[in-house]
Amino acid sequence: MCVDSPLPHLDRPFDYLVPHNAAGTALPGTRVRVRFAGQLVDGFVLERTAETEHEGRLHFLERAVSAEPVLTPQVARLAREIADRYAGTLSDVLRLAVPPRHARAETAPPATAPELDAPAVPPDGWARYTAGAALLRALAGGRMPRAVWTAMPGEDWPARLAEAAATALLAGRGALIVVADARDLDRLDAALLRVLGGPGHHVALSAALGPAERYKRFLAASRGTAGIVIGTRAAAFAPVAALGLVAIWDDGDDLHSEPRAPYPHARQVLLARAEQEGCAAIVGGFGRTAEAQQLVETGWAIEVGAARDELRRRMPRVLTVGEHERARDPQAAAARLPSVAWRAARDALAGGAPVLIQVPRRGYLPAVACADCYTPARCAHCSGPLALPAADGVPSCRWCGRPAAGHACPECGGRRLRAAVVGARRTAEELARAFPGTVVRTSGRDEVLSSVPREPALVVSTPGAEPVADGGYGAILLLDAWAFLTRADLRGTEEALRRWFAAASLARAAAPVVVVADGGLPAVQALLRFDPAWLAARELADRRELGFPPAVRIAALTGPAAAVAELLSLAELPPGAEVLGPVPAAEGQERMLVRTARSAGKALALSLKAAAGARSVRKSADPVRIQIDPLNLL
Repeated sequence: MCVDSPLPHLDRPFDYLVPHNAAGTALPGTRVRVRFAGQLVDGFVLERTAETEHEGRLHFLERAVSAEPVLTPQVARLAREIADRYAGTLSDVLRLAVPPRHARAETAPPATAPELDAPAVPPDGWARYTAGAALLRALAGGRMPRAVWTAMPGEDWPARLAEAAATALLAGRGALIVVADARDLDRLDAALLRVLGGPGHHVALSAALGPAERYKRFLAASRGTAGIVIGTRAAAFAPVAALGLVAIWDDGDDLHSEPRAPYPHARQVLLARAEQEGCAAIVGGFGRTAEAQQLVETGWAIEVGAARDELRRRMPRVLTVGEHERARDPQAAAARLPSVAWRAARDALAGGAPVLIQVPRRGYLPAVACADCYTPARCAHCSGPLALPAADGVPSCRWCGRPAAGHACPECGGRRLRAAVVGARRTAEELARAFPGTVVRTSGRDEVLSSVPREPALVVSTPGAEPVADGGYGAILLLDAWAFLTRADLRGTEEALRRWFAAASLARAAAPVVVVADGGLPAVQALLRFDPAWLAARELADRRELGFPPAVRIAALTGPAAAVAELLSLAELPPGAEVLGPVPAAEGQERMLVRTARSAGKALALSLKAAAGARSVRKSADPVRIQIDPLNLL
């Protein structure tokens, strides 16, 4: 059985004797309680055998918690592979895969699956894509196609994924779809209800559900009542009977990366399931990541996208405006809008359509500087950046929260502040003055709108919070592009284009999309042509040349300097591994990188895990965080 222990040197199965009174309940996949190192701990039964290879004395398990087999052999095998790939322990992965037990939900009468009387899925939606109809036919035939799907602008992507899942279900196979957040999950849930003709055939899993409801839905999947499971990142481990399709939407969203050890990415979990269980896979989005491009270039997946003629008919009209170009119209200048952007918004409002304005930063003035010498304003206590919460508010530190009403510039002594970065609320305030009488809505962290009606309005949104407009937006303005393009991040360009495509895809056909950026930049060029594959191929080629993921495997080791050095001294790194660093991390910590070829990635993870186990045996005090291919390298 697998014992719930965080210690890496104890990451292996342990044998226990099963008493007669638990023989009928302590079955593979069930939860048990065992005595381990003098304490009662939880565990999962992995296998029942008549003999043991252990030569010492065996203990009896204390009790069987439940007879419900919540850990299927397929998920147990997947969890073992993910633990080895990410230098983690099986118990850590199972903690992500299996939700906590809820006794009342477990003992409730199980629901019965309704008869599936949904009609055959029409191929019209997928037929607009090259190889799209063939993908649907392969799913209907029970085969295992693998595709990287680039959705067209304005595409009803939840409907397309629902059609693919329904096709697999009609062929007698299950489906699993992972999305980034609750908004996307709600849209996909509604699409499945339409395609399948009603509830009962699928369940939606997310961390926002209460313990009882989440466990109830998990049981519906594990018992085979629901043939389709949709959810956020943890749903990638959900037990689905006869799995025929796994899919992920917008795999570049950082919400797909698990923040808890061993930090797996939902995309990799689904790809591993596709390999292990021999099922189809779809990696979809309006943009494309370098990881998805690598799947295409290595031949693991085929490319599914729109033909250029079809794309031209559906794409918006992208206009570029340099950051240095100033507005000539007084109203446009008051709103910090170039004249082209101001006219596009004015014409769309006159035509009765809403206008979307994407602003990279939330808040009012998230960064301020001295009005005299332009020195960034910093907190006197922790050196964090000062922000202004409102026009009449007191500047405060974004790190420690201390107010700084008496701030004086350390360079010139000036006390006046100016905006260094403008947030969404300040932008909305300026637009309200520039377009008097027009409704201004904001969508961001405090309140995320799911949709807006078909009426004249200005919608100011931060990236990822853009609401869907009924009939599409009449114009879209992408402001402060420099905030994306100047990020010191390996994925900065890729992330900028992903955010822009997500917003631009909400526009009506031929509607103007104005991006305030130099038209010669690669990301802007890809937006002009609506060609994310071109930029993804360029990014992947650059990373191969520079030796960055996904072209190589990299492990990031973060902790106190002595602890990191001890871990590296104990690790038997694979041949050719390159150690880079150290660089400062958090206070009192440093970061080291270990780089190796992709073929040696698993060996690297296992060597670091063994070294962590050796430190655990020594009872070394300071922990070291091990992350394989982290999203943030710089």
